Amino acid sequence: MTVPTPHIEAKDASLIAETVLLPGDPLRAKFIADNFLEDVVQFNAVRNMFGYTGTYKGKRISVMGSGMGMPSIGIYSYELIHFYGVKNLIRVGSCGAMQPNLKLYDIVIAMTASTNSNFIHQYGLPGTYAPCASFELLNKAVKLVESKNYPYHVGNILSSDVFYDEDSDSWKKWAKMGVLAVEMEAAALYAIAQRASVNALTILTVSDSLVTHELTTSSERQTAFTNMIDVALGLA
Repeated sequence: MTVPTPHIEAKDASLIAETVLLPGDPLRAKFIADNFLEDVVQFNAVRNMFGYTGTYKGKRISVMGSGMGMPSIGIYSYELIHFYGVKNLIRVGSCGAMQPNLKLYDIVIAMTASTNSNFIHQYGLPGTYAPCASFELLNKAVKLVESKNYPYHVGNILSSDVFYDEDSDSWKKWAKMGVLAVEMEAAALYAIAQRASVNALTILTVSDSLVTHELTTSSERQTAFTNMIDVALGLA
């Protein structure tokens, strides 16, 4: 395996830590690096998908944007694992609540990720595969949110390929099955990590509600989800 890759310009695997936070928005990656990490070095700017490595409370950690959707996070997570030796991948993102008890800014920890995508068909499995999180990371995350008294929920989420759905009520069918919220990346991340026998976890902040139609702003989504970031960094 050789580096750099087509999408990550770091010329040496040692430039990226074994634990990487993956916000979808590259500007959120920059925000995390600027406000939470010390001794920061930027290792990627290809396609403006910023990546940084620094230290958090003495522990080395990287943060990099993953883009929107399963194809995008699929590329970055695969290259981070197979070319740069990353062992722990923690998605930090936003989600739309599907249940009435989820409030804006609540934390959602994705135990499993249902999907309407064909992404997992590539593995040729003779059935329906259920991508799930690393229990090690999930267990640590739950203990952290409880110790900090952050409002949180753990369960199944939906990773969707469609943002503007032709059937605007299709989410209600998922909600009836107890799915907590919808986003667009976790199922691919979990599948790629499990195939490679590394750890992955998705931690989300509720940015809007399909139930109540409440909504946060784009600037809030970029910089205000600090509880989620606090938990994710605590896993390093």
